[in-house]
Amino acid sequence: MRDFTLQDWRAKAAALDIRRQAFIDGKFTDAISGKTFDSVNPADGAVLAPVAECDAADVDLAVAAGRRAFDDGRWSRMAPGDRKAVLLKLADLIRANLEEMALLDCLDMGKPITDAMTVDAPGSAHFFQWYAEAIDKIYDEVAPTGPGDLALVRRVPLGVVGAVVPWNFPLDMATWKSAAALAAGNSVVLKPAEQSPLSALRLAELAAEAGVPDGVFNVVPGFGATAGRALGLHMDVDCLAFTGSTATGKRFMEYSGQSNLKQVWPETGGKSPNLVFADCEDLEAAADMAAFGIFFNQGEVCSANSRLYVERSIKDALVEKLIARAEGMQPGDPLDPSTKMGAIVDEKQTQGIMRFVEAGKQTADLVTGGARVQVNGRGCFVQPTIFSDVSHDDALARDEIFGPVLSVIPFDTEDEAVTMANDSIYGLAASVWTDNLSRACRVSDRLHVGTVSVNTVDALSAQTPFGGMKQSGFGRDLSLHSLDKYSALKTTWIKYKS
Repeated sequence: MRDFTLQDWRAKAAALDIRRQAFIDGKFTDAISGKTFDSVNPADGAVLAPVAECDAADVDLAVAAGRRAFDDGRWSRMAPGDRKAVLLKLADLIRANLEEMALLDCLDMGKPITDAMTVDAPGSAHFFQWYAEAIDKIYDEVAPTGPGDLALVRRVPLGVVGAVVPWNFPLDMATWKSAAALAAGNSVVLKPAEQSPLSALRLAELAAEAGVPDGVFNVVPGFGATAGRALGLHMDVDCLAFTGSTATGKRFMEYSGQSNLKQVWPETGGKSPNLVFADCEDLEAAADMAAFGIFFNQGEVCSANSRLYVERSIKDALVEKLIARAEGMQPGDPLDPSTKMGAIVDEKQTQGIMRFVEAGKQTADLVTGGARVQVNGRGCFVQPTIFSDVSHDDALARDEIFGPVLSVIPFDTEDEAVTMANDSIYGLAASVWTDNLSRACRVSDRLHVGTVSVNTVDALSAQTPFGGMKQSGFGRDLSLHSLDKYSALKTTWIKYKS
């Protein structure tokens, strides 16, 4: 990242030209109702921009535009190589506008600018490039038949895909859904979270500049109860991809049953366990990654390793190391390149986190943090917080807090650790720290989660699927497997004279 100072980033933020209208059928437009809502910077409470508040009428327009574009084949029947070229150009445009894209997410939801510049924005470009490169490398099938018969099995796009994404990684979550759906040949109607709509609107503009045809990529900012519900209930949406809370994921499943039985792919909540065994030889690395696994992005990560199960003989040593790391990650101005922890997304989320913290002070041992703080006299900030000797049945260890709060729980045996780790309604991810290869394989096999990271945390890449089990949902993002949910198998059977 270029060597910008806090003052440099403040100047760049002040110069931003923020897009604030919906993007439908290739152009920016006000909401039909004329309503707007404020996009607010959680670091200082300042209004960034009034943004178009879309509702069912605007969703109807966006879906209709997507259906027209799909039916006339301007994207769905475009040659794979041509579709690939457009998405590659989009990846290049994101890189060319990296600072702007990073700033929008930093200002909109409070993440540190260094993270936005080194993780989120370049990640978006990478994923668009990866799916672009996959377009002309996926083959259809010819089924084995007898003479006189030819059976073709083809993957075909579904039509109009609705994507509802969360506020914690605004640009990346929009990318994870949209890149794969567009690569498969679908039209997309994206509803960003109302807390963080700005980068999605700029992404739509870049997509149009890259050559994505009008109507193929639409963005409808608005609230879940109106715009999100309208997408979920829409009779002409063929698929709904969702990342967010388990409760909302269930609601989208209900919407599907109440409407057209559209496919729904939920990636929902998490309470990921991190198991550290005494045979872990590098306790420093385990402490580094345990801190990263809960405090990165202010703990606002669905797969955050918020439950730390530690073999009792090393618990005190590991907790001591974690306290030192937490104390070195105090919240700061998100625009300061040295900041490691930024602001919580809004006042509601901040208060929710603090309710868990205050309740935890009555039931567990608070060893560091535990307070709401201000930066420059303002904002939604929470200290990195660690509770030790937490009961496995405590709400600290059961509920998704979605904040920088770590629960440390001791164990005595491998079986006890695995049993507690699996005793959750969630099954998104888990981590295991051990230098015993047999234990690593054995424990990984027994953990009922979508991803197990051994001697690291929260490992992911474009090449591997991301998603969970149980009430973490069954949707899968990333990898070639994610294309499955945005396409259908179509058989064409041809009789010929043999």
